[in-house]
Amino acid sequence: MRTYLVIIDETDEARTALRFASRRAARTAGEVQILAIVPRQQFVAFGGVQATIEEEARTRAEALVMEMAGSIFSESGTMPAIAVMQGDAIRVVTGYLAQHPEVAALVLGAAVEGAPGPLIMWFAGAGIGTLPCPLYIVPASLADDRLDDVS
Repeated sequence: MRTYLVIIDETDEARTALRFASRRAARTAGEVQILAIVPRQQFVAFGGVQATIEEEARTRAEALVMEMAGSIFSESGTMPAIAVMQGDAIRVVTGYLAQHPEVAALVLGAAVEGAPGPLIMWFAGAGIGTLPCPLYIVPASLADDRLDDVS
């Protein structure tokens, strides 16, 4: 079974990547895994404040992942595996892939404008040789019908 790992955040490009992965999984009898990454917060002098900020960020990420999983379930009838992890995004993704050898492809979304995000910069650049699976970069500029065609 082909498993597609999608890194999710609140951007349009992440939603596009998820749409591609869910369509691709449906066509290949595969599955989708969704990973939301909560970055570590900058040090705050008051530990309680920092803990509250980190907890709020994690709660937002969990809500987002559940929303995305629900949309996949309503479209395909299958529930994706979900995970929310905290830390440096590159290290989290690298560690996740090391622990999940069933992942057949890492799917990232590319913004319509501006520089590529740090994950695309790393995994399509210096880190490309470290990936245990193919990398799919899905442009957020693709219309839904075109996205469905290519997936």
